[in-house]
Amino acid sequence: MKIHNLLLILALPLMTPVAAVADDTPFNGVILNSELKPVKNIRVYLNDPNYYSLTDKKGRFGLTNILPDDTLTLRISKKQIIRVPVDGRQSMRIILAADGNADAQQDDELVNFGFGYVKRREFTGSSSGISGETLRRTGKNDILAALAGLVTGLNISVDQISGKATANIRNAQTADLTPGSFTKNAPPAFFVDGVQVPSLEFMSVHDVDHVEVIKDASLYGVQGASGVILVTTKSAAKAK
Repeated sequence: MKIHNLLLILALPLMTPVAAVADDTPFNGVILNSELKPVKNIRVYLNDPNYYSLTDKKGRFGLTNILPDDTLTLRISKKQIIRVPVDGRQSMRIILAADGNADAQQDDELVNFGFGYVKRREFTGSSSGISGETLRRTGKNDILAALAGLVTGLNISVDQISGKATANIRNAQTADLTPGSFTKNAPPAFFVDGVQVPSLEFMSVHDVDHVEVIKDASLYGVQGASGVILVTTKSAAKAK
């Protein structure tokens, strides 16, 4: 019995570093072209394309829990993907070469910026990406109706008379636009190609490249208090 207790005591110091690894650690980066100008709308991720950061107009991106031996995937376009090994770096200043390669260096200024980029740019497990093809396979033309049952926490109701579909995102910080007042059934905000719209009724699933449902949409301020549904059209995706 004493030997067993001694082994437990000895094991405790060894368990501490593991717990530390589980904490979120910011990994900031910036992507520039060969002329050292920032490149926006590049998707940066590890293995899951739906868990990613999208570079902003200054080429900045932020992720968490990037390990020293990980490899970042940069999706430049549908046909061009570049993979950049982390190689123990804590940040990355990535310069894209004209020949399709990339040069990456650590930038201490990016390291010191902490969670600054991550809070604005990272899409985590609270975001669900659904392809337009998946929506079209449901046989429904209405985007919200097609999303029914495809995303955990997304509740879709269809009026039996009008056929109009409405959405509610469970576990979102549901609130109305009046400071301090909350409403349990507040609808999410809708964005099409980055522009907020009052509804998705004017769109068909045949125009959709992909849809993202974001529960924790603090990036969008008050508008995202009840979650956000982002729609990217085929034309917008093709233009990237």
